[in-house]
Amino acid sequence: MSQANEANREESYFDGGLLQYIGWRILGFLVTVCTLGICLPWSYTMIYRWKIEHTVINGRRLTFNGSAIGLFGNWIKWWFFTVITLGIYGFWVFIKLEKWKTKYTTFA
Repeated sequence: MSQANEANREESYFDGGLLQYIGWRILGFLVTVCTLGICLPWSYTMIYRWKIEHTVINGRRLTFNGSAIGLFGNWIKWWFFTVITLGIYGFWVFIKLEKWKTKYTTFA
């Protein structure tokens, strides 16, 4: 990379704190356990939103626009396909989830 490009490039960083992270994880765990797993998508989007909204890339803050309801619909579909394929579809769920997260992650 040339010196001119390096001079124009802004800083990238993460500004979230450990106590915040622990608090969100505990809240997510409690919500998931108290609802017997039904609100796992809500917990997941809540924690992911915190992570993304504390991330700055090249001086631009990221934002996450996904919703728990949107993930819940996909979650049910992915669970169904995993069950009827005897777990084989489960190998693709990670990729599907990454694609869903990326679809709703933008610059603020």
